[in-house]
Amino acid sequence: MVTKMLLAGCTALSALAFSAGIANAVELRFQCYQDGNECQAWSEEIKKFEAKNPDIKVAVDEVPYKAILESLPVQLASGSGPDLARVSDLGGLAKYMLDLRPHLKDADYWEKNYGDELKWTRVNGPNDNGIYNLPDQLTITGPFVNKTLFDQAGVAMPGDKATWDDWAKAAVEVAKKTKTPYPMAMDRSGHRFAGPAISYGAKYFDGKGNPITVDDGFKAFAEKFVKWNKDGTMAKDVWAGSGGATYQDASQEFINATLVFYLSGSWQVARFGREIGDAFDWEVVNSPCGPAACTGIPGGASVVGFKHTKHPEAVAKLLDFMAQEDVYADFIGQTKAIPANKSLQEKRVDYPDADSHVKKALAAFTIAAKSLSPRAFEFQGYKNNRAIMNATAARITQAIVGESTLDQALDRINADIAEAVKASGGAK
Repeated sequence: MVTKMLLAGCTALSALAFSAGIANAVELRFQCYQDGNECQAWSEEIKKFEAKNPDIKVAVDEVPYKAILESLPVQLASGSGPDLARVSDLGGLAKYMLDLRPHLKDADYWEKNYGDELKWTRVNGPNDNGIYNLPDQLTITGPFVNKTLFDQAGVAMPGDKATWDDWAKAAVEVAKKTKTPYPMAMDRSGHRFAGPAISYGAKYFDGKGNPITVDDGFKAFAEKFVKWNKDGTMAKDVWAGSGGATYQDASQEFINATLVFYLSGSWQVARFGREIGDAFDWEVVNSPCGPAACTGIPGGASVVGFKHTKHPEAVAKLLDFMAQEDVYADFIGQTKAIPANKSLQEKRVDYPDADSHVKKALAAFTIAAKSLSPRAFEFQGYKNNRAIMNATAARITQAIVGESTLDQALDRINADIAEAVKASGGAK
């Protein structure tokens, strides 16, 4: 009887201790945006983490992408904000990010599997070996084509080495024959603009890494792009419908089959697979060529912790859990994204319930990733690339709508970037 009473007492004390531990659990806030179902997928994985770590609770706050672009930087600059977030502006936000390396048991695992993308947040000089980001999605910019419209028009799709002019000519012909409103569209983003610009010879940087955004290559594509917006080749409202650096895409136009050729990126694949279904056949094609290259731009989202967190060990523990191959593979499979994890790239991810369009599109983007211009990687890793992208969107739009000449817009781009670089403390 005494033994039973002692056991019962110990059990009760253990239960009280466990309850107290949960009551005193660390609480982390994870600010998350999604193109498809990324936040829901991470929420499912985080439930598994919480089950293994009852002393850590994670609140996932889903927010619009605009909040990540505009509100989050303001919060971080004031020393506030979430403990971690899913972000895309890696270079611009790197100064606020928590270095995970001191808290990781196996930093070599991270270097082996995510090393290329880890470089994008190392902005503290050549000796910076910090681990700041978990790239949960490798993205590639590139074109989507409505193949059904080409078939209906009886127009052959241009080949793998087709130029931008080839695709523009074909898209206009298809649009006319099928009475489709828009031949071409490009997301209103300096990031999207950069791929074609580099293909036309834009270098973006000099030999010392200083920005030289407007050069002959940049100007050559800008002239073509402004002309296409004015003559109807490009869906003008995508860029002309907003001011400043506001982001705008044309995904709904593509989903509605009112657009022939759409330059966006791999993050759209899951959504198109879900919302287009079998309404029409669509494909991902190679990036059109300019005189210098046929390239898109790499990128993607990363989940990062922030220096101001009061719980750096817990943040690192959560991110390390998310980075492990089995957890990461499950997330990538659910979200139908291209894995940044090198081991999974070799093994290939199973995409459950993905239709043939989605699987074919993901395979095409994976192949495209191997032929990106080195300049494209340099652009993505530049800490002030957000300034370049914002100035490009704002000033090229002014030329499109007639608020300035193209030459005036190009001059203003250079001035905007010079001012932003100076404010940031330098080019590098």
